Amino acid sequence: MAKLTATDGHRVPTAWNDTEVGYPTDPCLHELVEAQVRRTPEAIAVVADERTVRYAELNREANRLAHRLRAAGVGAESVVGVCLHRGVDLVVALLAVLKSGAAYLPVDPDQPAERIRYLLTDSKAATVVTGPGVGHGPLAAATGAPVRVDDDHRGLPDGDPGPLAGPDNAAYVIYTSGSTGRPKGVVVAHRSIVNRVRWMPDARGADGGVVLQKTPFGFDVSVCEIFSPLTTGATLVIARPGGHRDPAYLARVVADRGVTSIRFVPSMLRAFLDVLPAGRTALPSIRQVLCSGEALPADLVVAAHDRLDCEVVNLYGPTEAAVEVTSTRCRPGEAVTIGRPVANTRTYIVDGELRPVPVGETGELALAGVQLARGYLGRPGLTAASFVPDPFAGRPGQRMYRTGDLARHLPDGSIEYLGRRDHQVKIRGFRIELGEIESVLGQHPAVRAAVVDVHHGAAGGPQLVAYLLPAGPDPVDHRAVRAYLAERVPEHLVPQGWAALDELPLTDSGKVDRRRLPAPAPAGSVTDGAPTAPRDSTEQAVAEVWTEVLGVDGCGVHDDFFDLGGHSLLATQVVALLHERFPVDLPVSAVFEAPTVAELATVLRRAVEERVAGMSESELETMLAQVGKA
Repeated sequence: MAKLTATDGHRVPTAWNDTEVGYPTDPCLHELVEAQVRRTPEAIAVVADERTVRYAELNREANRLAHRLRAAGVGAESVVGVCLHRGVDLVVALLAVLKSGAAYLPVDPDQPAERIRYLLTDSKAATVVTGPGVGHGPLAAATGAPVRVDDDHRGLPDGDPGPLAGPDNAAYVIYTSGSTGRPKGVVVAHRSIVNRVRWMPDARGADGGVVLQKTPFGFDVSVCEIFSPLTTGATLVIARPGGHRDPAYLARVVADRGVTSIRFVPSMLRAFLDVLPAGRTALPSIRQVLCSGEALPADLVVAAHDRLDCEVVNLYGPTEAAVEVTSTRCRPGEAVTIGRPVANTRTYIVDGELRPVPVGETGELALAGVQLARGYLGRPGLTAASFVPDPFAGRPGQRMYRTGDLARHLPDGSIEYLGRRDHQVKIRGFRIELGEIESVLGQHPAVRAAVVDVHHGAAGGPQLVAYLLPAGPDPVDHRAVRAYLAERVPEHLVPQGWAALDELPLTDSGKVDRRRLPAPAPAGSVTDGAPTAPRDSTEQAVAEVWTEVLGVDGCGVHDDFFDLGGHSLLATQVVALLHERFPVDLPVSAVFEAPTVAELATVLRRAVEERVAGMSESELETMLAQVGKA
């Protein structure tokens, strides 16, 4: 390997990491919110559907719930699960857990029951905050009885509770995919997330405004989406449950609420832009689009500037480092990078011996500074392997996190992301350890062995493909295995493609040779026997849309969209194309609730009938003319 030049020897580990900013580090995250409450008590804090809550009211509700949690025995270093659908109550609950002194653990109520039980058991959650519309079966895995956010807490004090936690105590625990089949909980302290929250308004001018919160709160991006606005006096607009999958709905919310800042995974940003009307200022309120979660293509930067006329910021960071650690403003026509380190954070690109590599050479991206997580909950060995002593630190005891991401420095100090060095992948913004899926598949009695890989198909970009070896003489029923997996892992961990093998291709050392895994067969009908052809014009239209979106040769009316390789982003395309043919706006959730051609055609007919029933004769004639053009 080439050696560092004298110039690079200074720039790479030192000059490009001169990021020190003197933020006060003593406050906890909730104390920043409390300070904002004192500044703007009557400003609107949170809007969700028809409910609007001002800062003072939000604080009082959270205080009462915090006192209730303290009465249940929680405090500093306790873990409290929060199992609620997105809405005002969710924000109240998260803030209340922090005020109680505990760390919050996001528990998505839509996840499989087995997954919920695992999270609560592995984290040793002291209790769970829950509420309407949430099943309580798996919540019994917590140590204490659930606390309902909708109970009457009016008899409890509504003043700010005295502090129990300090800046080095845990603020939240978020579980990520684990290579051994066990998801691992990342513990982030208040000091780390407070630095990230303070940096954004200073660097990006994100003070005030209207911010759309749409990221599922089981992902660390949601922490900044929720708490950054509440520390700067902004209004937080909460997307409805499931709304993050529906770009047409998001566009309406942005227009109706005057949203000024919105965050996207790049693949979802593309779907969002596709539903906007023509014109450079389709949504004039938007001043800033934040992108993270996957590589940002250069053409998407151009499209976002053309359609929205706003700032586009590319951010990078793993869950192990308080949301994001690098940032850059993207301009059309320029190369897209992940930028340079944020305040009080250091980035290094190193070889296997943790030595910095020369500018332009590929190495592993390593992180250091105040934003590093404390480590993995209850897994000291894994923590020690991933969070190693920082050889570049100016004082002893500093740590470095090895991300496993490959990158290189460009001459101006910005960082170009180049992929992974292991079997972790990112698909549609989800961080996925292939080993976790393989481990669960291998527990099915009909499966002798399983390998999961990424196939770059024509429809919808990269997709997960599972290769299965049968445990006996009979072939593996992939539908049964898929259902088994769906009961145990989140939807984004369920492969879209399935293939049966007699043996796995191996290298000379006996490891699976992923380069020799066959490409999956083209998606086609998965019904038993000959597929049933469309029986009317509506089914024909749905089938044609599926054929276009999924890239299949044809499908029967009883075929399942997701068995054919569909996923949430492709579902948004289905809805958009159907809207061009029919005068109705279907939510993306319709594809999930009616996943066959026949079922979705029924939903379409019903929606059209309801629309037509309330129309005048002239409106009906206009609608029929538009349908004829489509």
